[in-house]
Amino acid sequence: AREIRREQQIVHRSMNTTEQSTSMVAKLPFLATFFALFGIGDTGYLTYHHYTAEPVPCSILSGCEQVLTSQWATLGGFLPASVDFPLLAAVPLAGIGLIGYSIAFVFAVLSLRGNRKTWLVFGLHVTMMAAFSAWLIYLQGVVIGSFCQYCLLSALTSVSMFVIALASRFWRLK
Repeated sequence: AREIRREQQIVHRSMNTTEQSTSMVAKLPFLATFFALFGIGDTGYLTYHHYTAEPVPCSILSGCEQVLTSQWATLGGFLPASVDFPLLAAVPLAGIGLIGYSIAFVFAVLSLRGNRKTWLVFGLHVTMMAAFSAWLIYLQGVVIGSFCQYCLLSALTSVSMFVIALASRFWRLK
């Protein structure tokens, strides 16, 4: 009887750990939704400043204007010289980020009810966002030689969403 009770306790503890892990995974889309909203706010702010031509106040770092007015601040910096499409070239990267965070938000919200397919698409999307953010940080540090605090905040946000998506894969495997 003592042996059976011990086995039951072990099984009960194991079930509690699994339930806690499942509960944590269920909360990750909510956390991702928060980060996506934060990213929307950050990139929306930068997009607004781009189109109003107002300078962006930089209180922590001094390179915001250098980064935000560089050739790399719009899609034009990424297009080959042979592409002559001025409307596309004038689109700010912050606007592309705004679209990216909006898409991440939609997938995170759709995942709140446990839809694994939309969560997988969310994970793929934020993986691309985090990779592109890494490239943009490289451009800021090596090519432009300055950093923008809002751009770094956006990169941190996209990497945070990537970590959330990655963490859900590891917790789900246990």
